[in-house]
Amino acid sequence: MANLRTAMDSAFWDLNVSSPQTLEGSAKAVPGNPFPLDGARASRALRIQQLSLLGNGFPLGIIPSYSPTSHKDLGSFSLQSLLLRPATSNWWLGFIGQFRPKKLFSSIKAEFTNDEMEVPALKDVAKHVFDKSLYSFGLCTQLLLSPSSSIKLSTEGHGEKKGRRNKLMLFHKLPYHDITLEAAWPELFVDHKGNYWDVPESISLDMSSLISESGLRYRVGVHKNSGHPQAVNSIDGEAPTSLMPGVCAKAAFSYEKSQDLWRQKETQKDIMIQKEKGWFWRPSYDVRLKEPHAAVSGIFGGSCTAWFQDGYNPVAVDMRGDEDNCRSNKKRSPFSADFFGSLCYSYQHGKFRELYGDLTRMDARLDICSASALAKRVINGLKGSSANMNSAKDPMSSPRINLIFQQQVYGPIVFRADSRVALDSLPGKHGPHIEDFIYSLSYSLRLLRSGKVVAWYSPKRKEGMIELRLFEF
Repeated sequence: MANLRTAMDSAFWDLNVSSPQTLEGSAKAVPGNPFPLDGARASRALRIQQLSLLGNGFPLGIIPSYSPTSHKDLGSFSLQSLLLRPATSNWWLGFIGQFRPKKLFSSIKAEFTNDEMEVPALKDVAKHVFDKSLYSFGLCTQLLLSPSSSIKLSTEGHGEKKGRRNKLMLFHKLPYHDITLEAAWPELFVDHKGNYWDVPESISLDMSSLISESGLRYRVGVHKNSGHPQAVNSIDGEAPTSLMPGVCAKAAFSYEKSQDLWRQKETQKDIMIQKEKGWFWRPSYDVRLKEPHAAVSGIFGGSCTAWFQDGYNPVAVDMRGDEDNCRSNKKRSPFSADFFGSLCYSYQHGKFRELYGDLTRMDARLDICSASALAKRVINGLKGSSANMNSAKDPMSSPRINLIFQQQVYGPIVFRADSRVALDSLPGKHGPHIEDFIYSLSYSLRLLRSGKVVAWYSPKRKEGMIELRLFEF
């Protein structure tokens, strides 16, 4: 089924979205925004771990990615590689390097096509090769403190930008809960419009329960933002209120249930096939896609949030590249409570074992991000109130439908398209519209049971990258 837990995770500060903007390969989803696409969720594996495995299948261990930068001459295309990876039984370290070739090639070409028509000197070429804006480097290390605890430290610097990104994460596993402490200076967030925001300091402590047999799950957490959010690529200067300075305590619960309408169970005949040389084991390319079925599932939950710092004062939003700061007069309530929910239908044809024509899957999920915002919009609409114009501008007030389509191309190769359809109208247009879209090609790895190499592209963010994802349908 589509990932229902996105509904709850996106309310907190630890939902990672895949992004090539950082060497870590992810950014945080902005809390309080519409739920992100399932296809946008970051891999469970750390980026350095991904590069270590992906490098075995790419020439010289170099993996391409695509992301625009504020410096247009650098281009969007980049190459990444894991340069160093020492490890012991309970510790490992990785050193990532990234190179953007466009500016180098353009500079060298300009040297050869100057008016003097002279062959450029070696020192002139070397000057372009060692231009620090072409390179980015990142260092990441993880130490296993105990069988249930680990600590991860990372830092990265981009040649075309000032400063570094630093991050710390402490994870501890209890019998029925997970505790996570995260701190970043700065932390990169991405909103539902595809805009990136840097928060100078972001610290969060979160405790989440494991899903019980009944489907009940709950989470509590404390989060602190320091410093004014800085727009990385936004042009309107309207920072999300959840990123403004303050201390926030949040609690949420959810109840999840799934019911099969029908399911064709895997049999021994599916796993073992007979050929001339005897019997051979033939598992599905992905264990999570091995059984044709139709199912409905749903999640319902609620959350409450308390801010311990006055959020009514106007907060300055720093616009990078602008001399003047834009001002945002958004108001943030010191206490709020709300409900959310999702309803999903999934259908799968095929067992994903044959070379072709053995997998077609569709998922449709209706998301209600904020029950109170939706109710307010409906009431104002029935009354014909002028306040309906303001409620219509609230992105949380509109229901959304997430559609996922997957089709086997050949063998373990699958095409996938994720789309999010908003059921409200755009200015000047009437009716539903596609709000976001991501398409990808994946290559499933049988040895990992439910692992795959995914190459995705987001037309909205104009970004794409190659990832290794584990245990995702």
